[in-house]
Amino acid sequence: MLAACLATFLFALSSVSAKRSVLLVGSATANLARMSLATVVLGLLAHTLGIGLRGPSFTWFVVSGVIGYGICDTAIFLALPRLGAQLTSLMVQCLAAPVAALTEWLWLDTRLGAGQLAAGAAILAGVAVALAPGRRRNAAASAGWLGLTLGVIAAVGQAWGAVLSRHGQILAREAGQPIDGLSVAYQRILAGLVFTVIWWVATRSAGRAGLPEGGIPWRRASPWILLNALSGPSLGVAAYQWALQLQPTGIVMAITALTPLAVIPLAWWIDGEHPDRRTVAGGCLAVTAAIWLALHR
Repeated sequence: MLAACLATFLFALSSVSAKRSVLLVGSATANLARMSLATVVLGLLAHTLGIGLRGPSFTWFVVSGVIGYGICDTAIFLALPRLGAQLTSLMVQCLAAPVAALTEWLWLDTRLGAGQLAAGAAILAGVAVALAPGRRRNAAASAGWLGLTLGVIAAVGQAWGAVLSRHGQILAREAGQPIDGLSVAYQRILAGLVFTVIWWVATRSAGRAGLPEGGIPWRRASPWILLNALSGPSLGVAAYQWALQLQPTGIVMAITALTPLAVIPLAWWIDGEHPDRRTVAGGCLAVTAAIWLALHR
């Protein structure tokens, strides 16, 4: 339980620090810097404690990384300044659960019961309540359809990346070559890093890198980028994999589903994002349904 709670806190801290780094250096640059640092950390761990780049499911993990790390994280970093850390985390963490369940049903023929379908509907209802405009809603959190679309893309990317990663691990076990979690994360993030570099070059060439006027304040941004890199794809993923070794998947997913609620006090403390009643109520409904869905998968 301690490992899962630690992963939840680290994922929440990653979301808040990501928003702060985006505001300082721009979405594309913040994501590239964070992915580069995280790749180095995971590479050192995977090549010393794991199998590195070996294994029979490398191709599956590459595709999973492009979707889960590349497309998903890029959408998250673009959504953060528009939706804020609270709503971005809520959309990604909660919507990913029913999307993953639906994908496994359609692709892997993993049947869904009536209770799971009801939980998915409750998640959607909770997210809708949280996103409903309120009188006190911050202007950055009501950026319109672009922010919402980016949140949905991020959620779908996280769900599909997870399903592909799980499929790759199943194939590796069936081949008698199970792969450790650190090496899976490393193989995935390498593919995500390539996508992130391409995206960064494209935005720079198009003059849409989102850089602040007067240059990049690296002295102020570096601590947030480092914190984001360590708390999310590095130590956060390590804590998540540690939790999976100690507890059933449903229990771990149920605990990490609390991440959107853990973001609220951190975002309030660090960024001054004051949650309104609709955000809290919708978040509680969506998180409760996500926990139920995780426990009954």
